[in-house]
Parts: sequence; structure tokens; C-alpha cells
Amino acid sequence: VQLQASGGGMVQAGGSLRLSCAASGRTSRNYAMGWFRQAPGKEREFVAAISRNGGNTYYANPEKGRFTISRDNAKTTVYLQMNSLKSEDTGVYYCAAGQSMASVRDYWGQGTEVTVSS
Repeated sequence: VQLQASGGGMVQAGGSLRLSCAASGRTSRNYAMGWFRQAPGKEREFVAAISRNGGNTYYANPEKGRFTISRDNAKTTVYLQMNSLKSEDTGVYYCAAGQSMASVRDYWGQGTEVTVSS
């Protein structure tokens, strides 16, 4: 499966952005999907994941209540709606796919950069 992330940009603290990840390939609907973030000088960290049918989601604690992951399987696209953005949300965001929400690291897309100014 190939993944293409988009939607990054610059935003002021408190603002919102929506990231998109388009998946291609005949079996793309059969994968759980997730988002990860890599802040400058830090390791890549988990942000959110969604099950194959979209019925289950999971978030890292700092993102709970602010971020929403969703998917449109007709468009084979996964979204990350980010609200109330903070400067610590700055980083490169990567989408990923895997056989399950627990292993959503099998395939990676290129990153899209998000910069939140305070």
C-alpha cells in the first residue's frame, strides 16, 4: 500500500488543521491506519490510530480531546483533524498503515510538516 500525506502548514496556537492521507492499492481498505509525529530533535511518536472499518480509534494522551482521526474507505483516505493546536504539536506528521491498530507501522508515507507558532 502506498500512502500520501498532505495538509500540513503553519498555524497560530489555538488554531486548527486537517491532515489527509490518501492510500492507494487494491487492499488499502484492509489496513488499520495511524498518524505519527516527529518533532525537531526528537524521535517519532504515536499520535492516533483507527481500525480498518473506522469503528475503533485510539489516541496518545496529549491528543485526546483535541485530535480526531477518521477515515473514508470509499476514498481510501484517512484524516487527522487537529484543533486547539499547541506549539508542542509542531513537527513532521507521518501516516502509516498496518494489519492492526497495535501494529500500524508496516507501511509509511512521506511526512507533512506542521508548524504551530505561539
